Amino acid sequence: MNVGNPSRQRAERQLEWLGQRDEDVLVLTETSANEGSDLLAMRLAGVGWDVRHPVPGAAERAVLLASRVRMAPRSGEFVGYLPSRVEAAATVGGSVHLVGVYVPSRDASISKTERKRRFVEALAASLRARPTGPCVLIGDLNILEPGHRPRYSWFSDWEYAFYNDLVAAGWSDAYRLTHPTSMEHSWISHTGDGYRYDHVFVSSELEDRVESCGYIHETRHDGLTDHSAMTVTLLRTPKESLELTGPVSAGPPALF
Repeated sequence: MNVGNPSRQRAERQLEWLGQRDEDVLVLTETSANEGSDLLAMRLAGVGWDVRHPVPGAAERAVLLASRVRMAPRSGEFVGYLPSRVEAAATVGGSVHLVGVYVPSRDASISKTERKRRFVEALAASLRARPTGPCVLIGDLNILEPGHRPRYSWFSDWEYAFYNDLVAAGWSDAYRLTHPTSMEHSWISHTGDGYRYDHVFVSSELEDRVESCGYIHETRHDGLTDHSAMTVTLLRTPKESLELTGPVSAGPPALF
């Protein structure tokens, strides 16, 4: 779920919602160095989740991973450019690798366009160099599939090409595996235009293990964030599950 650089108040509402979910792993994109993002990390870790949350620089954004399954020690940055926007981890023993990503958005300016292009190129290079084995790539990728409906003329060929390159490299769009012809939108602009920006891709080793994948639009409709969340279920049994001590929404009373 893209949590939208949350305030403390919004993070409290997000934690209440997350506390009702039963996923084994959470990938929260668009966190930042603010009180709301810190609260998400602190509360999740406080009840026993294994949490990874690189602290981004000023005005930058990051990805938070939280897992009920113990993750292997962090092995360094996944990308060299805007590194806090990618957080990668593997379960103990390396049975599944996870890459959580928040690709920069852009407007018509040259600077933001080149920033996004440079990040996408760095991410693509790192994905090619990653260790082989079962892997899930998930997050707000700010890209569209070439067959997206509607098609937006301002979206560049290189942005569509990133989706095609992932597929050519053996990644499968988990949503497309379970919804071959459907079109849902995970973000709606102020003009009412819809975009399927949030994605889950699985490596070839997991393609036949995707049981379900879909969007949870209530997070957007209820104002928890401006994005629909995603959920994916893989036919695998988690190992060494952590014992959680309580709900993440039941934090200590605020001092101020």
